[in-house]
Amino acid sequence: MSGTRWARWVVAVPMAALALATIYPLLFTANVSMKTRRDYTLDRFSLTDSPRLDNVVKAWTSVGMSRYFLNSVVVVACSVALLLLLGSMAGFALGRLRFRGSSALFLGILAALFVPFQVIMVPLARIMADTGLVDTYPGLVLAYVAQFLPFTIFLMASYYSTVPPEIIDAARIDGNTVYGVYWRIMLPIGAPALLSVGVLNALFCWNDVLISLLMMPSAEHRTLMVGVTSLRGQYSDDIPTFASGVLIAAIPVLVVYLFLQRQIADGVTAGSTKG
Repeated sequence: MSGTRWARWVVAVPMAALALATIYPLLFTANVSMKTRRDYTLDRFSLTDSPRLDNVVKAWTSVGMSRYFLNSVVVVACSVALLLLLGSMAGFALGRLRFRGSSALFLGILAALFVPFQVIMVPLARIMADTGLVDTYPGLVLAYVAQFLPFTIFLMASYYSTVPPEIIDAARIDGNTVYGVYWRIMLPIGAPALLSVGVLNALFCWNDVLISLLMMPSAEHRTLMVGVTSLRGQYSDDIPTFASGVLIAAIPVLVVYLFLQRQIADGVTAGSTKG
């Protein structure tokens, strides 16, 4: 019994320290955002005596965070929808169908996972500029799809490869074409993996700064994370307002995790076993 308790403590203490290290910055940011500039200058680390949302309202209205928030929602929603559609179709084809060159194509997609964005950043910017897609929503959406599609295809192909082939054979016997098998059988079966990869892609796109900064140079089309980054220079002497912008950007991610953590875990483990 003593050995079991000791093992539990060995696991619990590092996990508790990790949880504290993760939660503390968010709590500190929320506390700073509710202070006045004078209170923050006098004591940065003390708890605020009179919490107020003036800085959050200022960041949302006057600073323009509401516009940045809307830009991010539009771009992320379109990017994730296109990623799930293309990724699930390609994942089904590579995971369950066999055609000439399928193995080489899958290896090529797998190799694309190891190419950092900095390597393709300049050619991508030139292509987007030549096609007139710079500083447009479609341009940023296509850039996100190009960057995260190999990851999506890899996960969906790995998931679909665990689906018993008897299900596909039965659907084909019933008269379904390949497209019918995808829409009627494989797409519903892949719902857990689609939810998981959709949330991961949404977080990737939401937290991105480099691609958005490259594709959206104008202030009007900035995404939320780029807008928060710009606050560091504009409000370097007004830390509570800057903290409010950071808090606005962090809350959606926190809400997604709190409400979808079970589904994310189920989706990640759904393709780990066959049958």
